[in-house]
Amino acid sequence: MDAEEVLKQVAGEVAVCTKCALHNSRKKAVPGEGPIHAEILFVGEGPGFYENEQGRPFVGAAGQFLDELLSSIHLKRSDVFITNVVKCRPPGNRDPLPDEVSTCTSSYLQRQIEAINPKMVVTLGRYSMGLFLKDAKISQVHGRMYQVDGRMVVPMFHPAAALHQPALKDSVVADFGRLPGWIAQMRREEEAKKPAPEEPTPETPAEDHDEPTQLSLF
Repeated sequence: MDAEEVLKQVAGEVAVCTKCALHNSRKKAVPGEGPIHAEILFVGEGPGFYENEQGRPFVGAAGQFLDELLSSIHLKRSDVFITNVVKCRPPGNRDPLPDEVSTCTSSYLQRQIEAINPKMVVTLGRYSMGLFLKDAKISQVHGRMYQVDGRMVVPMFHPAAALHQPALKDSVVADFGRLPGWIAQMRREEEAKKPAPEEPTPETPAEDHDEPTQLSLF
């Protein structure tokens, strides 16, 4: 099964999933969206009110802020894949429970990551960060780059946190400002991994025992 088929299968399963209690209050599941083989995968926490209405990730106020942040580093939503740890809205936008996180991650998110195979994962908020950096504190690791299972992982504050706590906004903007440098480094490392092109084997000239002939112009 190729990557496109895996992502379609995940989206279909998410739409009718009943593996945890979140489906009870679901209007529309939100599997995520973006290019099939995106270099960069953004992972948030879970859908909010507007996401639950539209079935798309980050379409509320936090999504508008995310669009602005992407634009500030010359990226668009269509350049990256965006999803969440849990695919259904927690009631009242509460934090997802441990069993909801583990169920949705093992059933869907891991399959998405394997199919997309991004070179960089940007985690938005502590719940997605915790999937890659165990026992880390987001206040201490945000905006830094880590190698996890062969991928770059950059933890960041969730855009919604910056909207609720204006003191965090400068940190979020600064962290996004570092992404172009990490992306350039990622591409250089990928280029360095490519095998050097083989030099062509020089052909052995045929032996010629005749004297060279000089052509006359007249």
